[in-house]
Amino acid sequence: MSKPWFEQWFNTKYYHILYKNRDFDEAELFIDNLYNFMGLSNEHVCDLACGKGRHSIYLNKKGLDVVGLDLAVQSIAQAKVHENEKLHFDTHDMRDVYEGAKFDVVFNLFTSFGYFDDQSDNLQVLKSVHQMLKPGGRLLIDFFNAKHVITNLVEDEVKEVDGISFHIERSFNGTHILKNIQFTAEEKEFDFTERVQAVSYDDFKRLLTEAGFEVKATFGDFKLNAFDEENSERLIIVANKQDGSN
Repeated sequence: MSKPWFEQWFNTKYYHILYKNRDFDEAELFIDNLYNFMGLSNEHVCDLACGKGRHSIYLNKKGLDVVGLDLAVQSIAQAKVHENEKLHFDTHDMRDVYEGAKFDVVFNLFTSFGYFDDQSDNLQVLKSVHQMLKPGGRLLIDFFNAKHVITNLVEDEVKEVDGISFHIERSFNGTHILKNIQFTAEEKEFDFTERVQAVSYDDFKRLLTEAGFEVKATFGDFKLNAFDEENSERLIIVANKQDGSN
């Protein structure tokens, strides 16, 4: 049986080449805004699906004790170069409970959710996060606004990065937003398809409630403006582990 798409694609160097030009300044501004809104100072936090750890590293620079978790072995290997006394990385499947610590906050940033074919896996992720949080702990999810993405889907695109032409086709199949990526590199042809569930705000609210969370705030962009399902590019949710939960 072949590995899921995210295990294959995220473990290639070409994934990191394609997305190397993501806006770091915007990402840091977003984290600054979250840090201030959530009143953080020196909490123990988890960056769930951390990739190579760029957000974990910045959270750590702001004084937080950070554990970055990701399923991609190669990404974690690169992230570990940056470890210090209050910054650690580990390979981990987000559907499972991480037994290494209990956290004040779990961050799930930049659409690192909904990679699975079954909604039950999404619920399992949230239930596992619930167990990883201390009583009263908080979960921050940053996801795309599925309705806005579907309405404004760019179906065909070519991106030139480091001499590689990435041919990208996007579509919506009724449940997942698909991004097919084809390219030739080092005299080999590659073909990957990202499959991310189109999880709506109502879906998230239902899943979070079932997992033992209460939604406390929603935002529609990295500046933390109000969420508008028609126009917002992002869906950012702050949810609290409900009182009385272990």
